[in-house]
Amino acid sequence: MSRRRRDARVDAPVDVFLPRYRSIAVPADAVTTAVRVPDPASSDGASDVDIVSVKADGYRLRLVDLPAAFDRDGYYGTLAGDHPDNAWRFGMLCRSALETMRVEARPVDVVHVHDWQGAPAVLYRDAWYWGDFTLGRTAFVLTLHNPAYHGWTHASDVWTLGLPGGFGDAYGLDILRTGIQRADMVNTVSPTFAREARTPEMGKGLDWALAGRVDRFIGILNGIDTAQWDPATDAALAATYGPGAMAGKAACRSALARELGFDPDAPGPIAGAVGRLDPQKGFDLVADAADAMVAAGTRLVVLGSGDPEIGDRLREAAAAHPDRVAVRETFDRDLARRIYAGSDLFLMPSRFEPSGQSQMIAMRYGTPPVVRATGGLADSVVDADVSPDLGTGWTFVEESAAALAATVARAVVAHGMAHDWSWEAGPVAGYLDMYRRAIAARR
Repeated sequence: MSRRRRDARVDAPVDVFLPRYRSIAVPADAVTTAVRVPDPASSDGASDVDIVSVKADGYRLRLVDLPAAFDRDGYYGTLAGDHPDNAWRFGMLCRSALETMRVEARPVDVVHVHDWQGAPAVLYRDAWYWGDFTLGRTAFVLTLHNPAYHGWTHASDVWTLGLPGGFGDAYGLDILRTGIQRADMVNTVSPTFAREARTPEMGKGLDWALAGRVDRFIGILNGIDTAQWDPATDAALAATYGPGAMAGKAACRSALARELGFDPDAPGPIAGAVGRLDPQKGFDLVADAADAMVAAGTRLVVLGSGDPEIGDRLREAAAAHPDRVAVRETFDRDLARRIYAGSDLFLMPSRFEPSGQSQMIAMRYGTPPVVRATGGLADSVVDADVSPDLGTGWTFVEESAAALAATVARAVVAHGMAHDWSWEAGPVAGYLDMYRRAIAARR
């Protein structure tokens, strides 16, 4: 959750509110203040919450430190499933942020929330803050990253959100859908997905709610932090490189091959895939296409964890082709960077992908992606066979392993590294325009 404040300065500071999860270390120069926050789970109806403020690069990070909610294993759950009190946890995140703004009494132009975890803030604005000096006229913007997760809360648990009557129905409350209906502006993270999300096939039960906000629902393609993702300075790589000085990429390829147990001098491309092992991301298609890709001369490396069945199938492919397929079921930031840099192709056959950033990172590292033409993938990857002069990768439409394998078979290294995927070059202007529209709509 973030907010942009209005005061005597033209550009007031941006505050970003996040949970203080167990894994987050707090810098020594952080400043902590206590805020009394309404809490439906507390015996006296309120809890003291620490707000840990940290200066960051161009904004102020404000960590909501409530150990009962966030000092636990897993951000959203464990391998056993979601935390059963997630509605309360993220309700407290939102209510803590709003109470902090109210106590500080500095009027806010825009509160920008994300997905269902941030959507309770929109509900609280309408329930408790509509007449408040600080927040009553504030525009609330909701960004939809993944429509598959609604924050559905059963009727027996709605009380944990601390809302008055009138929210939800006899069955419960769809937090994300209700937030969409009440926000001043709603966006998703690519223009193509904004169109797809209004269909029953891709909207995941939100299509009619989004269609009803057609005048206030837009798509803005994501960007990446090009300073963080820069092969010219990336310390995790065997060698650095950049446009016009690509020799280091060959060294990265050889180093990756040796790390995976591949012959660095063997012919044929290395295809990399990094992400959550999930049918949404198309990793089952990768598993099903592995034999065909190997037969065509491609070597495959997959880094990720998630669906056990997909993991089993990928391990079977690795066991069948130990010198051609490598699977690493873990979270490893540095290995991910080496895969982006050392692969010849990057695989991203998502069934739906609101934006996707991995394909942008791959292109930033000079590795053309092979993607299914959906959502942000369709908006960011130009098929090199369709448009040889502008091509940045290869695309396919059919949801099948055969289509993925066939697309890999026609892929060769191509363009992509020169495109500027930074936030400043694209998304920033779109979000500023959306903020202006939201402010005007609210007032």
